[in-house]
Amino acid sequence: MPRKRAMNVSIPLELAEEAKAYGTNVSAVLERALQAEHRERRRAEWRKANADAIREANKELAENGLWSDGLRTF
Repeated sequence: MPRKRAMNVSIPLELAEEAKAYGTNVSAVLERALQAEHRERRRAEWRKANADAIREANKELAENGLWSDGLRTF
């Protein structure tokens, strides 16, 4: 199990009351939301860092096709 660190967060009172009424595990919801947010940011950073290589690979594919095009039987 990963180590955890306590943090203080502030949310609107209405959300806090509703979370308590529903029995929502706020820590688990926040953890999932942060994981999703950071995953998307890492994707965006990777796409930006690799944009030139992706563009070149797509150009190569458009000009020459796949190496296996002549081997496919379907």
